[in-house]
Amino acid sequence: MDIDHWSSVADDFIEAASASVKGQVRTHVLHQHLMDHLPGPPAAILDVGGGAGHQAIPLARAGFDVTLLDSSATMLGQAERRLASEPGDVRNRVRLLQAEGEQAQEATNGQRFSAVLCHGVLMYLEDPAALVSSLCECVSPGGLVSVMALNARTLAILPALRRRWQDALVAFDAETEDGVLGVRTRADTVEGMSELLRRHDVQPVAWYGVWLFADWMPLPGVTADEVTQLAAVELEASRRDPYRQLSRVFHLVGRRVSSGHPPGSHPRPVRSPRR
Repeated sequence: MDIDHWSSVADDFIEAASASVKGQVRTHVLHQHLMDHLPGPPAAILDVGGGAGHQAIPLARAGFDVTLLDSSATMLGQAERRLASEPGDVRNRVRLLQAEGEQAQEATNGQRFSAVLCHGVLMYLEDPAALVSSLCECVSPGGLVSVMALNARTLAILPALRRRWQDALVAFDAETEDGVLGVRTRADTVEGMSELLRRHDVQPVAWYGVWLFADWMPLPGVTADEVTQLAAVELEASRRDPYRQLSRVFHLVGRRVSSGHPPGSHPRPVRSPRR
């Protein structure tokens, strides 16, 4: 019998990913980034490790056909309950599949997608290589691969702000930390993740920050209007240096080399931040 390791933390994860102020900011910022790069609806999107659908459902509302793949039956049950409150046309655009991300190609019967997303999953793996390979196998030539990972360059900020000075000193050279769910998480760099994508013929085209101000300060009693304003500030910060470099996590977008172009024949541009 498979063990659902997410069952004990599903409620906390959903709160962090969608219901909290931080969660609402994350969903808004990532959605806006994606809309800058995705083809028009109804393009087919695969959301690997999509959990309760916090990214998949807004994309379905926008007209995309979304396959949400997750290894956790508990998380998929939460997604199904959230979908139940959506209009029929939105529900019909979302397919739920239970499988490990590394088996995504088999689980989707070899379907190729216009975009493959994997947000907030790689940090829970000791080695992301197998999952990244799977993501890249599932995307069509010219299609989008979108990953969100913990930023190794900013691990010292949170313990320092909490006056845990010794922890902060150690974090400057750390590669892991205890995450908000009490689970050990692994950090990456934009450069390292970009190189991993390139090994699978996916060329990075842009990267962004996610969670800057919303992650470093307590936000009790925030009104809906304040959340909207905060999300607008976070979105602007996510696109600019030096702010994006200080973000808690980073969002990296790449495109699969189109058929007819041999691997390595494309340049390696990464979009410059706005000034």
